[in-house]
Parts: sequence; C-alpha cells; structure tokens
Amino acid sequence: MLSFLLKLRTRAQHLFRLSEAHTMLGWSVVVGIAGAFATILFREAIALLQLAVAGRSGSFVEMARSLPWTVRIWLPAAGGLIAGCFLLIAQRYADKANHVDYMEAVAIGDGVVPVRLSLWRTVSSLFTIASGGSIGREGPMVQLAALCASLIGRWVHFDPSRLRLLVACGAAAGITSAYSAPIAGAFFVTEIVLGSIAMESFGPVVVSAVVANITMREFAGYKPPYEMPVFPAVTGVEVLLFVALGVLCGLAAPQFLRLLDASKAAFRKLPVPLPARLALGGFVVGILSIWTPEVWGNGYSVVNSILHSPWTWTALVLVLVFKLAATAATAGSGAVGGVFTPTLFVGAAVGSLFGQGMHALWPYATSEPYAYAMVGMGAFLAGATQAPLMAFLMIFEMTLSYQVVLPLILSCVVAYFIARAVGKRSMYEITLHRNREEQERMRLRATQMRELIRPAETVVPPNATVQDMTRVFLEYPVKYLYVANESGAFLGVVALKDITSDLLDKSDTSTKTAADYLQPHFDVLTPDMSLAVALQHFLAFQGERLPVVESAAQPKLTGVVYKTSLLDAYFRMNPTP
Repeated sequence: MLSFLLKLRTRAQHLFRLSEAHTMLGWSVVVGIAGAFATILFREAIALLQLAVAGRSGSFVEMARSLPWTVRIWLPAAGGLIAGCFLLIAQRYADKANHVDYMEAVAIGDGVVPVRLSLWRTVSSLFTIASGGSIGREGPMVQLAALCASLIGRWVHFDPSRLRLLVACGAAAGITSAYSAPIAGAFFVTEIVLGSIAMESFGPVVVSAVVANITMREFAGYKPPYEMPVFPAVTGVEVLLFVALGVLCGLAAPQFLRLLDASKAAFRKLPVPLPARLALGGFVVGILSIWTPEVWGNGYSVVNSILHSPWTWTALVLVLVFKLAATAATAGSGAVGGVFTPTLFVGAAVGSLFGQGMHALWPYATSEPYAYAMVGMGAFLAGATQAPLMAFLMIFEMTLSYQVVLPLILSCVVAYFIARAVGKRSMYEITLHRNREEQERMRLRATQMRELIRPAETVVPPNATVQDMTRVFLEYPVKYLYVANESGAFLGVVALKDITSDLLDKSDTSTKTAADYLQPHFDVLTPDMSLAVALQHFLAFQGERLPVVESAAQPKLTGVVYKTSLLDAYFRMNPTP
C-alpha cells in the first residue's frame, strides 16, 4: 500500500508536471477534509457520551440544570476519575514520544505526532468534557486533525520539513472546524505555531482551513459556535473606551494565566494518584454547579446568552468568578483539553461588565454592553495568546461586520502590548519559547567582543627563551603565543611553526628569545567590536582564536576570543530554518 501511494504520487507529479508547491496544495486539500471529519467524529462522540450519562445531548448548561444537585456533584467527579485512568494509560507511551502535541511536532519536531499517546489522551478528554468539565474541546479536536495530517504525510513518505507543514495544515483545519473561522485558523497556525507568515507555508495552510470549513458546512445541523449580533456603529470618543477595554484585558489576561499556573502547581503537590486529582477537579466543578450550573462545559451557551440577553452585573460577576474557579480546577487537575474557549468566555464577561459600567456613566453616548463583550473576547484572547492578528481576525470572521474593525483592532493591539509589558506569559509554551529565542537574538545582535573574552593564558614576555616557549606550546595546543611587555601591551605573536622549524633544522636556539621570532603585524580584536565585524576578521584568519586589545591607540592585551564562541553566538542569532 505504501509503495503504491509513493508510485502514485511520483507518476502524478511527472504526468501533470507538478512542482513541490502544487503538490503541497493538493495534499492540503486532503488534510482539510480529513481534519473536518476528525472534528465531526469527536463532536459525535461527545454527544453519544452525553446521551449515555445524562440522557440528553447539546448544551452542557441545560444538561446541568436538568439534573438533580446530587448528580451535578458526582458526575463531573466520576468523569474526571475515568479520564484520569485513561490518562495513566496514555502516559505509558509518553516516554517513547519525543513530542506530545502538534505544536511541538511542527515548531521543534519532525512532524511526527504520536498516535497511541494522542488517541488515549483524546479518549481521556472525551470523558472530562462529556461529564461537564470546564474546559475547551478545541484542544483534542485540533490534535486529532493534526494527527490525521501526520499519518497522511508519513504514508506518502514526506520529508520532515514538508511533514511539519502538512501537520500545520491539519491544525488549521481543526481550528477552523471548531470555530468556523478559516482565515483566523490559518493565522492561528502561522502566527502561533509556525511563528512566521511566509507564502510557501501560508498558502497550503489557508487552503486546508478553507476546505475544512466547506466540508463542515455540508453537514446538516452544523452552525458556528457563536451567534454574533449586529455590531453597532462606533463613532467619536467612544473609540477611546474600547482602547480602555484593551488596557483592562491586557492587564487581566496574564492574571488569568497565572491563576491556571498556580492551580496546576497546587494540584501537582497533592500526594494522590492522577485519577484522584482529576476526580477532585471534577468534584470542585460539581460543587460550584449547585449554585451556578453555567460552570459546566466550555462556555459556548453562556457567551451566546451574554451577547443576546440582558444580564445584571451581579449575575455576571458571580458567573465569571465561579467559571474562573471551575476552569482553574479542571485545567489545573491535569485534564486534557483547551483553554482557548474558556478564554473567550472570560473576555466576553469582562467586556460586558466594562460595557455595563460605561453605559451606566454615559447612557446616551455608549453602545450596548454586548458590543463591548464582542470586542472583549478578541482583546482578552490577544492578551492571553500574544497573537493579536489571529484574535482580531477570529472575532471579525464571526461578526462579518466592518463596524467592528476599528474598535477591535485598537483593543486587540493595546491588550497585546499591555500583556507583554505586564508579564511574559502566553497560553502556549511555544510562544514563550519563541519569544525567549527572539529576545536572545536581539541581545546577541547587540553583543560586543567584551562579552566573549576569555583569559589569554599563552602570554610570554619578549625575553622568553625557546625552552620557555616550548614548554608553553607543549602545555597548550595552540599555534601562536602572544608577546606582551611588562605593562601588558601587545607586541605581536610567536608562531609554533617557526620554532619547530629551527628545532628540526637543529639550529642554535640557545640565545634566541621571543623577540627574535616576533611577528608584530597580527590581527587583533577590540572589546567594542560587534559580532559581524569580528566574524569578518575570523574569515580572513585561519586560526581558532584572536587576541583582544583595549584599542589601537592603547594595545593592552585583555584576553582572547575563540572562534567557536563567536560562531555559537552567531548561529543562535541566525538559526537555520
């Protein structure tokens, strides 16, 4: 079968004279369809489990309201216990897998998504979600879509670079299938996972996302998760209120991520097995749902209610606080799932509260609170993911309104920069890893030779004898000794080949000193020299190290710089793709 697919691909390329770019576009279509079907399969599995445990499917909030309060408590706890058992099975394959999720497989891996690990984690996530866990379902959806892409790429023997791109296409298909936002799905992958928007990669990713969206729309009953109302026209100084909302979301988003991190750290310290931790997280959700059943699920139905129904500020605050606690308990316990959708929920609640406050102060000059909820979703997402372009495009695609463009762009960009200033946090570890790399490259661009200087241990005075110099050459495997006078001024070098030539010729060296072998004209570096300039000096010099002097006017020897240190800094500044 594998050889047949390989021959089929080769013959098709030869027959239709397809380039590698054309081939990738073709396979991105296949991956888009496969990703959509993987997402549909996961959704149907959730619905079947809901029917099995509660006798109904659909909204988790309605499901919670229909159940007795005692069942609300034990059902999420039981679901967490079962999910933890499946997660234990998944961990058996974790050591064999170099990279657990699709982000690692694309960004720092070879595109191989582990099959058994991914499937067992998906089953674990199914039980967490179906039992009311406060976590997003988009995480396992995207993982499944990326897994399908990885398997397809491996079946047709793609090399690592093209396999990574195909997995990225699968991830875009999964995001699009979850949120019905193909452009935002493509930018999610390129901005967060790939880290750059290049046409060679962006083209196939967009195609895969669009094909996935078309495929999803062919199924009866499919509808976007959020039903966005018509966004009102925003004019005048009200634009500044959306800037203020961006500031608020930029300040709040890092605190939301800190809450999740603190919860994970607290659960890890508990001296209980993993299934018990997940059961405890579900138990917390169950307790909270006694008063607020809205904590069940990922928050789709609650956000739609905030966008279309009037809420009192007290009800909003109560739901927001309880939902934060439920999400922290579920995600912190180690449950498999995403926090992308809960982040949108928090943004909608924060935006609506802000809008209510502004509307109370200026009732005739501000829009309704739902407008601030819509923009708040994008702004909070931008602050949490550090991907403002993706966040803006996602809300814009959901609203399909040009009226939202100006306030949404301003709010997302402001939230992004405020969040970056408040704390170097992101929802995704890959983003943090990439940010650290970029900061390191910026530091290296400003690096001068003074940061790479090492002690010059092979320094001799001008009156050093041949015996003295030979002893140093035997102790250190170098080609040159540096000659410096009593004040430390660099005079030149003595070459190993000159001394060995005299010794091999059995010349009389008893009266010779370093001054007799001195090469005064020798290339030197200075402490304020940049990496690029120093590299040019090394390119013209066939040696491992160069001496460093204070300046041309004051040639005091301060140390040496090794070529390996210089090249290491240079390659870290300019990593190969």
